[in-house]
Amino acid sequence: MRQHLVILSGAGASADSGLETFRDSDGLWAKHRVEDVCTPEALRRNPALVLDFYNQRRRQLKSVQPNAGHYAVAALEALFDVDVITQNVDNLHERAGSTKVLHLHGELTKCRSMKDPSYICEVDGDVALGDLCPKGGQLRPHIVFFGEAVPMIERAIEIISTAAAVVIAGTSLAVYPAASLYRYAPPTCKIFVVNPAGGEVDGRSVTCIKERFAVGMPLLAKELEKMLC
Repeated sequence: MRQHLVILSGAGASADSGLETFRDSDGLWAKHRVEDVCTPEALRRNPALVLDFYNQRRRQLKSVQPNAGHYAVAALEALFDVDVITQNVDNLHERAGSTKVLHLHGELTKCRSMKDPSYICEVDGDVALGDLCPKGGQLRPHIVFFGEAVPMIERAIEIISTAAAVVIAGTSLAVYPAASLYRYAPPTCKIFVVNPAGGEVDGRSVTCIKERFAVGMPLLAKELEKMLC
């Protein structure tokens, strides 16, 4: 039976493919106030602006490719039972070949209905005012806005609770509740961190690779094969 490996990935993974992130000084929040584009109130107040913001992000996603870190994660499926839990809303993990990806904060390539929350559909191009679900509800980004619940957090806790090893990659663990997920890993679980700044995990022993996601994840993949297989 293959060991269960969980990858917790964050914005650094996307940044290494050229996608703008929210928290960098020159990132998305430097150009847009979060209150204007990523809250339920913003959606009600100015839905056209919110839709356009995510349309632009969707267009940018089409212009970039998975990086070496994404491909390294996908390749680990040949050796381990791999689950990816990501804070990212892009589909770069899937495009690299990962088959089990849980998106905590939603998916840029999907929309859902403002009238019928159970209606979720794939979207390839732009979404405009007047694009409706079968019940007549306006389509909105399938994104967890600030102030909204994270519906997949319970499933993420279930996944990580059976991990033999957890890799925290491309994230500074600054966004909750995602930042607390590693605490649900078993006490015997091995913890690895891929982050240029390093990282501490509440006193737990960690193996750290101080590199960006695209560089450090391929290096760690080789080490995981030696240490865990």
